[in-house]
Amino acid sequence: MKKQFQFLSVVLCLLTLSFSLSAQTKTGKVKGHSTNPDVYFLEIDQVPNSLELLPAPPDAASIAFLYDQARYNWGKMQRNTPRGEQAFQDARVDGQHLPDAFSEAFGININPNDTPEIYKLIVGMREDAGDLATRAAKNYYNRTRPFSYFGEMTCNPEQQEELSTNGSYPSGHTSIGWATALVLGEINPDRIDQILQRGYQMGESRVICGYHFQSDVDAGRITGSAVVSRLHADPGFNAQLEKAKKEFAGLKKAGKVAPAPAKTK
Repeated sequence: MKKQFQFLSVVLCLLTLSFSLSAQTKTGKVKGHSTNPDVYFLEIDQVPNSLELLPAPPDAASIAFLYDQARYNWGKMQRNTPRGEQAFQDARVDGQHLPDAFSEAFGININPNDTPEIYKLIVGMREDAGDLATRAAKNYYNRTRPFSYFGEMTCNPEQQEELSTNGSYPSGHTSIGWATALVLGEINPDRIDQILQRGYQMGESRVICGYHFQSDVDAGRITGSAVVSRLHADPGFNAQLEKAKKEFAGLKKAGKVAPAPAKTK
């Protein structure tokens, strides 16, 4: 009997491990710095818990959801405009897309060749903000995205199938955009108005495209701020931030950074 129990225990452990590995392979998601240091500084147990941090998303019968609907309709009206085209471009944050999104606001082209330390910093924190900072609430609420809820198309139908498989609340793209803006604004405070505006637009673009409700975006800005606060307590992040600041100082001294526009009084 004892041997049978031990055998069953081993079988259950193996099944559990197999299921866990299968689920990770199936989703293709990495879990943190230990598995993919190129896009994470942190591990899941080091970030603020979004499920504890955020309120629940608005109920469909609430006044807050009426505002979500109003903003969704506003977003659809922007799609055939220059702002809608920008929203389409903002849909991708992988690879060079995120650095490109902030280059103009930052005052210099962010890329691996011209600004390797700044590039490494913002790409390296991307999934701390987009994945780890939002994961708990996304998985728990698994909120239906607006394009699925209303049965309509987004600004980029190619992404709809992919996005329909994960929760809408909070917005990971918004969290990435806002967190990136906060860090770049620290490196180049002279252009902080332009940088923060661009970070704000990254979230607004999600509403325009129909990928997220406004409340998803608002929550994403909170998770983005929270993860930046935690990143500042991480030695690896701080070391890379100092490298980025030193690199920027040299570029600015060499006259390679566009000056900030004059502030309106």
